[in-house]
Amino acid sequence: MSITREVFHYVSRNIIAMLGTSIYVLIDTLFISIAAGALGLTALNLALPIFNFFNALGLLLGVGGATIFSLNKVLHPERVESLYSTLMVSAAILGIVLAILIDLFSTGIVDFLGANSGTRSLAVIYVQIIAWCGPFVMCNYISINFIRNDGNPTLTMLATVIETTSVVIIDWFFIFGLGLKMEGAALAVIFSPAISLFVLSFHRHFKGRRLHFHFVRPSIKPIFQSARLGSAAALNELSTGVSVFFFNHVLLMLANNYAVAAYGVISNIAIVVLAIANGVALGVQPVASREYGEHHFINTSHSLRIGIIITLVLALVEFIILITFKYPIINIFNTQHSLQLIHFAEVGLPIYFTSAFFSALNYLFILFLTATNSARASFTLSLLRGYLILLPLIFILPLFFGINGVWVAVPVTELIVTVIGAILVHQRIRQYDVLEKTFNNFP
Repeated sequence: MSITREVFHYVSRNIIAMLGTSIYVLIDTLFISIAAGALGLTALNLALPIFNFFNALGLLLGVGGATIFSLNKVLHPERVESLYSTLMVSAAILGIVLAILIDLFSTGIVDFLGANSGTRSLAVIYVQIIAWCGPFVMCNYISINFIRNDGNPTLTMLATVIETTSVVIIDWFFIFGLGLKMEGAALAVIFSPAISLFVLSFHRHFKGRRLHFHFVRPSIKPIFQSARLGSAAALNELSTGVSVFFFNHVLLMLANNYAVAAYGVISNIAIVVLAIANGVALGVQPVASREYGEHHFINTSHSLRIGIIITLVLALVEFIILITFKYPIINIFNTQHSLQLIHFAEVGLPIYFTSAFFSALNYLFILFLTATNSARASFTLSLLRGYLILLPLIFILPLFFGINGVWVAVPVTELIVTVIGAILVHQRIRQYDVLEKTFNNFP
């Protein structure tokens, strides 16, 4: 298989897998909007940082560990014999500890996240239940990344498709069939990664697998090494939760719960847009990582170029769809026909999603740098994208542009980071020319 075909092979399956997860999030959001209205959407949006926290921990170990696995599985398989098992056991233990702590301090946590008298009770119930999805989410992210890098992206795609289909039915049954509303939505969240893990367990029948699971005592060294390479991906994911947290607080200061509900609609649509971008980046990552590990540097650069083309084409299609069908998309989630929600969302959506092109490229640049063992550069981009540039802009721009300044903060941030990322990636590719000549000179 040529590099171009292989990249398309991985990208197509990863986009389907990532879309499956994001579509479930959208359907869950729709169900909650029907069952609990705008305040339910607000409570859901307040709890999003907890999801991002668990996702970030899973990516911290999953992306980093899978990159180490890809770099060594051909030439030095003995180095990664127990890596997957160590990370899975560690994630399960950490997830259980975190779930207990979140349940013990749930009221304080939701108040910190921005809950008020109108949303506190809904948010506490939701958070206490979803805390127990943590161990499953973390182990699921680790397994997906390792199995994909073990040459089986088809199974990771199937796991997500089956997970999404099953959980949508479970979600509907709990929320409407049993009348559990927010509690039902939270219970369905736990089933989601558990079903995916069950399907992924069939990787043991994959003929070409190098991956094995066995119970081991957790060791600090492989965890630290994985976290070092996975820190950029984790910061990327965690930045979503951090930005949601600050967006919520600023919107509550400038407006009301309906502004947060409107942002809830926008942020959930953004999950789909970023999922597609992440699917492309995750499709390029295993190919680039393997080729780099085997010193095929021209192929490494070629995989990036293919990824950039796919990324820009998809971002253009997404942007056209979002602008053309702005009102139907907003009204899907506006089940109570709130004029205030429409007022905030109709202005915010087109401004916010001018970032689609830049954020997609940033995801690709960050994971490409991670895949080619450039942890410091990828970490720097993630830090700039999610924290050092975005957070100040969330507070500064509203001083000049009011609530529109909140929406503008995202595209301005992504554009700045894209420029910096392009420079870092270009420097990295120039180094490949030197490395290619060096290795070609060996007999």
